[in-house]
Amino acid sequence: MAKKIGLFVEDNYNEIEFWYPYYRMLEEGYEVIVIGSGRADIYTSKLGTRTRGLDPTTINSDELEGVIIPGGFAPDKMRVSKPMLEIVRELFNNGKLVAAICHAGWVLVSAGILKGKQVTACQSIKDDLVNAGAEFLDQAVVVDGNLITSRVPDDVPSFSKEILKFLNS
Repeated sequence: MAKKIGLFVEDNYNEIEFWYPYYRMLEEGYEVIVIGSGRADIYTSKLGTRTRGLDPTTINSDELEGVIIPGGFAPDKMRVSKPMLEIVRELFNNGKLVAAICHAGWVLVSAGILKGKQVTACQSIKDDLVNAGAEFLDQAVVVDGNLITSRVPDDVPSFSKEILKFLNS
């Protein structure tokens, strides 16, 4: 049976930050579980691409190897979903992968897992991350234990490479 990896989704997600990791995980043999906020069954990207997402209350985080959180403006909606935040906290606290790119750092802030961590994200949320207790590094990808963060779509190859390195170790 394939190992499962969660991939968050909400309206206005960034296509590159969602679909590139989605297909990389499938290529590596993972079963990708797309998890929405529960607000809808179908979520639409910034450019109009649509995908289904499971209600987060139906997810057993013990069955996941980790979660990948794409950016865009979707994280602004994800961060108010208590079940999504609980998945992030449970995975993080159990040493499983929590990976966030671009604006997805907002979800990490709201989950309360950044104190003392090194992270990166898009520049526009740097202050939010620092105010949550993180050390901000402006580089393509930052790995701090089971927390992997990246800045922008151009960093997705490095981001995906580090995710797979962590999952396959």
